[in-house]
Parts: sequence; structure tokens; C-alpha cells
Amino acid sequence: MSVTVASPIANPDSTNKNNDTLGNGQSARAISHKNYDGFVAGVFSGIAKLSVGHPFDTIKVRLQTTQKSQFKGPIDCLLQTARNEGARGLYKGATPPLVGWMFMDSIMLGSLTFYRRLLHENVFTPSHLATSQVEAKANAAQTLHTLPTLGHAIGGLMAGFTVSFIAAPVEHVKARLQIQYAPEKRQRLYSGPIDCTKKILRTHGFSGLYHGLASTLIFRSFFFIWWGSYDLLTRFLSTHSTLSTPSINFWAGGLSAQLFWIASYPSDVVKQRIMTDPLGGALGDGERKFKGWGAAAKEIWRRDGPRGFWRGFTPCFLRAFPANAVALVAFEGVMRGLEGRL
Repeated sequence: MSVTVASPIANPDSTNKNNDTLGNGQSARAISHKNYDGFVAGVFSGIAKLSVGHPFDTIKVRLQTTQKSQFKGPIDCLLQTARNEGARGLYKGATPPLVGWMFMDSIMLGSLTFYRRLLHENVFTPSHLATSQVEAKANAAQTLHTLPTLGHAIGGLMAGFTVSFIAAPVEHVKARLQIQYAPEKRQRLYSGPIDCTKKILRTHGFSGLYHGLASTLIFRSFFFIWWGSYDLLTRFLSTHSTLSTPSINFWAGGLSAQLFWIASYPSDVVKQRIMTDPLGGALGDGERKFKGWGAAAKEIWRRDGPRGFWRGFTPCFLRAFPANAVALVAFEGVMRGLEGRL
């Protein structure tokens, strides 16, 4: 999610209450059509997620990366930003995640489905239990809800690692734009996302653009908890409620996103410190402070103690549910519209 996650959307099949395999029992043409629809719907989910979630993300990043004396808390940060920079200040750095989420949601959902199927075929439904390869493939094509919660969690972990290679440069550029406090562009080091990307590439190459990749991989390893808890919540609500399928996806997606942030937030604070640390050299943005993830974590602990790892948590936690819920509503609505035109 901004995740600016990037945050990934829950089950993309609006008729699928139990996390069944996409395309199960369907023709190749129908499966291909679903893949196409998912990409288009993912664009709209990314727009909805950014519209609702980005102001929360801006407040979160500023609280994570500044001295305690600059802002008294999330409300003070919001008021100062709005007063000094206007409403547009809350959407600083919005372009990279908007473009990035279009790709990240598509890759996240596609890789998640692929890894689930791979785990189902090769780990949780061993082929040696079948009498033939045909039977093995037939067993693997059964509904995905037979995949245990551990399988969903591992699939989420693998998908998180995959999408990190797109998320890292997007979030890096976004974070640097979000901590530019000057109200006028001529006073800022970067005039926008393209200018920021060009300057980093010119002075530090691709290694500079991917500054913070390791911390992104650590942060997204917590997708294990996100997708594991999403499966548990989906099963529970399917069994113990009369909610419709979209409602189950709504509540399971929002609640699992909040569980994810509770578990992963300290690692996100470290990631943001690394991504906003000066790169130094010809870029002229100052001297680098942190040699790696451990150095950044130690500095946070030394300066602020354990509370330093939770600065900005309130806006992040408040954002998690509505941003993912609204994105899911947009995703499901577009999917139903595309299915209705057939």
C-alpha cells in the first residue's frame, strides 16, 4: 500500500469468497480476459488508493524523518503543512506512487497468484501423491482455498520480495520529494519526480536510485503477515457471517492491512530514514549519515529510544483501512463493469 506500499489489494475476483484460484475451470480465453481486466481495474484501484491515502503518507513520512521539535504530532504536522504549503503540500511526491502503483498492483496480484499456484502444485499438493502427471496437474488446478494459511503467507512473502524491485526506486523518489519543505519550487533541490530521478541517476547511477532496496525487502517481508492474516480473516468471515463477498473482501482487506502495519511499522521508519538520508557527493544534498540498516536503527534508538520507531504511526494506521478499502471498492466496481460488457 503507499505502500505506498504500496499496498496490495485483496482478492481480485469479486465473486470469489474463499480465495479460489483465478481462472479455475475457465477457458484460456476467459483466463486471459480476467488478467486483462485485473490490470485495468488495478489502475483505478491505484488512483483511489493514492487519492485517499497520500496525505496520510505525507504526514507519516514527515513525522518519521524530522526532529521531534519540528512537529508536536500528526495534527500539528497537518496544520503546518496546509498553512505553509497549501493542500498541494499534502500531495507532494504523489506522481511516483501513482505511476508506480499501477505497475505494483498488477505485479503484486499477478505474482501472488503465480506463487500461490506454484506452492499449491509443488509444496502443499505434492505431485508424488498422484498416480500420474495428469492427475497431479488436475489436483493442482483445484480451488486455491485448499492452500493452507501458511501457503498464502509464504506466497505473500515471495510477492513482496518481487514487487520490492519496483517499489524501492518509486518510494525513494517519493520520500525525497515529501521532505522538501520550501513552499516555492525554486527553493527546492528537486522540482519534481522526473528532475529528482535524473539528478540521482546523473550523480549516483542506478545504485543511487535503488538506495534503500535492502530496507524495502526487509519491510515487505511482513507481507507474510498481511496475506496470512487476510486468508484467516476471509475464512472466519465466510464461516461466521452472512456478509456478501465484496463486504468480506472489504473487511478482511482493511483489517489485515492494519495488522500488517502494526507488525511492520518499525522497519518502515528505518526504511524512510535510509531513503531520506543525504546521498552526498555531486548531488549536493549533504553528507550521508547511515552506512546501512543497522546504523539507521541504532541512531533512531539512540536519539528517541523505542518511541522513535513509532513516530507517525497514527496517520499510517488511520490510513491503512480506508485507503485499502476504497481501493478495493474501486477495483471491484471496475471488474464488475468490465465483466458486464461481455
